[in-house]
Amino acid sequence: MKIQNEEAVSPVIGVILMVAITVILAAVIAAFVFGLAGTTSTAKNVGLTVSVLPEDSTHAGEYYAAITINGGTDIPTLNELKYSINGGANWYDVSALSGGTSSAVGEFTVGRIVYTTKSVKGETLQIKGIFDDGSEQILFTRSF
Repeated sequence: MKIQNEEAVSPVIGVILMVAITVILAAVIAAFVFGLAGTTSTAKNVGLTVSVLPEDSTHAGEYYAAITINGGTDIPTLNELKYSINGGANWYDVSALSGGTSSAVGEFTVGRIVYTTKSVKGETLQIKGIFDDGSEQILFTRSF
């Protein structure tokens, strides 16, 4: 009986594995260097309730939306609330209770109610938030 000296991995397989590892490492490094990996953004957490106000004698046939801020961990970083009608390119500021616009930092707190300045009757309302870090996120979409 003759015993042969066998290696666990042949030299050819070893070279192929080393080349494969080198190519994978080069691809990962290139992805980070050239920015292909990108950044991941997280969704903001802001709770809204939107209800339509009944028409009154001053605004016959027009129905405005009342937007109540209910909570969420990202309210302190919410700078602006804007809305769009029917997905249009125009974004409008919401109106504060005391008039004017609510775009100053710190105006958005739990329980705060703001209003659309345009009628939403028969329209699709879309509300977006603009945050401290410059990010924008759609917070609400609904047809009335």
